[in-house]
Amino acid sequence: MRRREFIVGAAGLVCPLRARAQQPAVPVIGFLSSTSAEEYAHVVAAFRQGLKEVELIEGRNLAIEFRWADGQYNRLAPLADDLVRRKVAVIAAIGGNNPALAAKAATSTIPIVSVFGSDPIKLGLVANLHNPGTNVTGISLLASDLATKRFELLSELVGTLPTIGFIINPDNPNATPDAGEVEIWGRASGRQIVVERASTEGDLESAFATLVQQRVGAVVVSADGFFTNRRKQLVGLAARHAVPTIYPWPDFVEAGGLMSYGTSLPSAYRQVGIYTGRILKGASPADLPVQQATKYSLLINLKTARRLGLTIPLALLARADDVIE
Repeated sequence: MRRREFIVGAAGLVCPLRARAQQPAVPVIGFLSSTSAEEYAHVVAAFRQGLKEVELIEGRNLAIEFRWADGQYNRLAPLADDLVRRKVAVIAAIGGNNPALAAKAATSTIPIVSVFGSDPIKLGLVANLHNPGTNVTGISLLASDLATKRFELLSELVGTLPTIGFIINPDNPNATPDAGEVEIWGRASGRQIVVERASTEGDLESAFATLVQQRVGAVVVSADGFFTNRRKQLVGLAARHAVPTIYPWPDFVEAGGLMSYGTSLPSAYRQVGIYTGRILKGASPADLPVQQATKYSLLINLKTARRLGLTIPLALLARADDVIE
């Protein structure tokens, strides 16, 4: 080979390599959830939709590292640490307060976008709602603040009940405050509230058994990522013991539960996607205000009501946003 031909050929090999090396790296989002991929497929779809609205598409101009705790809160801390070690650009902390708290404990510099189940100021995650002032922002569902409203709706459905059960997860930082608020409501309305704690599948079995022994007339399930991940089990237990039960999210009712009252999860997680995209494009989480959910939906399963021998009051039926026939 002549020297001139060799030089030209070598240049042809080096230039493409150099061009590839100079291509900008694709940003990586860390997706940290207390639930499972199967149970939260609709949430992931809404999250991706939010990203798409700010022109970010997985596999094209960004990548997502998913980490699922499968309802086991003790797995969140090591999963968050792993995302920090991988130097992700943003962490989307999904499935209640615990993922946000785990992410915040793992990093004070990587931006975190979350859906908060309660007031993020009280949780120590943000300084204030309008200007978070930290590396954390997101959407507040006020899910735990709706607990007493669920008691009111359930009482409206089943009539005057002397005793109502309340299932909480002691591993959730909202558990004790929620129980306290509900017990205040119980005293004011002349009802006894029986609080049962559950953080494992076995705990859920024993919690329902205890509530039945206590002769509760109905049960309220608190908003919690572990319960969402075990919604089929919870709905099955309520059916087995024939106990009217209200849940925080429509997913429970679609799985056969009696009634739910809460905020729209897909719309909240779509907004998480939008905020995540805005941060990737240069916005600071410290300046992005925490949004508060404003839309609440009541869903009733008439099939389940009939199996329980319940007649839905017309006034309650008229207020329902959706009914499963």
